[in-house]
Amino acid sequence: MIALSLAEIAEVVGGQTHDIPDPSVQVTGQVVRDSREVEPGSLFVAFAGEHVDGHDFAAAVVEAGAVAVLASRPVGVPAVVVDDVQRALGALARHVVQKLGATLVALTGSAGKTSTKDLIAQVLRHRAPTVFTPGSLNNEIGLPLTALSATEETRFLVLEMGARGIGHIRYLTELTPPQIGLVINVGTAHIGEFGGREQIAQAKGELVEALPSEADGGAAILNADDPLVRAMATRTKAKVIFFGESGEADVRAENVRLTDKGQPAFRLHTPSGASDVTMRLYGEHHVSNALAAAAVAHELGMSADEIATALSEAGSLSRWRMEVTERPDGVTIVNDAYNANPESMRAALRALAAMGRASQAQGGRTWAVLGKMAELGDEALAEHDAVGRLAVRLNVGKLVAVGGREASWLQLGAYNEGSWGEESVHVSDAQAAVDLLRSELRPGDVVLVKASRSVGLERVAQALLPGAAEGEVSAR
Repeated sequence: MIALSLAEIAEVVGGQTHDIPDPSVQVTGQVVRDSREVEPGSLFVAFAGEHVDGHDFAAAVVEAGAVAVLASRPVGVPAVVVDDVQRALGALARHVVQKLGATLVALTGSAGKTSTKDLIAQVLRHRAPTVFTPGSLNNEIGLPLTALSATEETRFLVLEMGARGIGHIRYLTELTPPQIGLVINVGTAHIGEFGGREQIAQAKGELVEALPSEADGGAAILNADDPLVRAMATRTKAKVIFFGESGEADVRAENVRLTDKGQPAFRLHTPSGASDVTMRLYGEHHVSNALAAAAVAHELGMSADEIATALSEAGSLSRWRMEVTERPDGVTIVNDAYNANPESMRAALRALAAMGRASQAQGGRTWAVLGKMAELGDEALAEHDAVGRLAVRLNVGKLVAVGGREASWLQLGAYNEGSWGEESVHVSDAQAAVDLLRSELRPGDVVLVKASRSVGLERVAQALLPGAAEGEVSAR
C-alpha cells in the first residue's frame, strides 16, 4: 500500500484511534485480513467471522510487526476502531485509488472472469507495473484488499468484480471507480440466485453504467458475440469497443484453429493492425478471453504486435483452472476443478475433446470426471442433463459422474444420448473416482476434472498427479 499515517487512515475511515502513542506512524506494508500474512509495517483488518474472530489475533499481529489493527472494538494494542470494518476497508481502498492515479480496469461476466483477468494483467505488464486480483477475490472484501496492494509504481490496476445480486457491482464500482469496464458474457452462473439471464445482465451492466463519459476517458469493452452484453452499449456514456469473432467487432479473431495439443491460434485484428497469436492455454474458449484482453490493451495504447506477443507468452496464473500436467507415464491430467457452470463446463469438454484427438490416434482415451454445478435453481436438472449429453456428442471416451443427485443427472443425460455401455458411470464420491481411475488409466489418456468449488473435485486431480500417495483421498 502507499504509505499512510494512522491519523490519516482514521480520518478517511471515520474511526477513532486507541492505544496509539504516535498517530503520525505510517502503515508502509500490506493491508491483510489473514494474521499469517502480517509483515513489518502492515495494517491488520479484524473481521469477526462465524468461526474465527480476527480481534482475537490483535496482540499476535502487532508482535509480528503490524503497525495497528482496523477493528470494531478496542483490542488492547494500537487500533483504529470503526463501527463497520467492511465499510471502513472500502473507504480506505477508495481513498488510496484516488491518490494513486493509476488506470483502473474492472471486469465482470458469468464465465471466464479469472482467466481473462489473468490475461489482461500479463499483457499490461508488458507496458507498465500492474496489480491485479489474485485468484477470484472479487467480492466486497477481496476487491478492496487488492486495490490496497497497489504502490506508487502501479500504473494499471485490474480488478475482477463478482455479483450475486442486483446492486453488488454498483457497490464495488463505488469503492474502486473504473476508467475501463469489460463485460465478458452473460450466462447461467448463479441463475438460481438471480432468477434469469435478464436479471444477470441487469446486474453485470452496472459496471458500464458506472464508467465516466467518453469525454472523461471512460471506455466500455463489450462482447459483440453475446446479445445481452452487446445491448449494454445503450447503458453507458463511455466510449464503446466491441470484441469477438463477429466481423463487426473492433477487435476480432480470424482463422481460429487449435494446435495438435488443443491450444488456440488465430489472427488478431485491432484498429491499429493485425498479428498472429498462438496461445499456451488450452481450449478454444480462450480466444474470446484473449480478444477481451486485446481490446483493453488496445484502448491503453498497445500495438497489435505487442498484444499478440504478450498473449502468446501468457500462461495460467490461478490454480485449478485448466491446469495441465503430463505424467511421466503419458497420462495427462487437466485440473479445472476450481468452479463450474454450464458455460464453463461446455468449454472445458470441448477443450478435452480437442486435446484428446492426438492421443486417440495413439490409443489414448479422454475422461471427463464431472460433478455438481451449483446455484442453478430450477435449471439444475436440464443443465446437468445437457452436459452429460454433450460429453457423448463430443465422443468423450468415458464420463465419470461424481456425487449425488446432480451427478446422477449428468450420467442419465449421457445414457439418454446413447452412452449405453461402459462409456459413462456414476460413482458416489471422490475416493471412488480415484480408485476407478487408478485402476483403468493407461498411457495417452487425457483426464478432465471439473465441478463447482463446493464439491472439492480438485482432490481427484491431485491424487492422480505424480508423487501423490496411493492411499485415501485427502479430506477437504
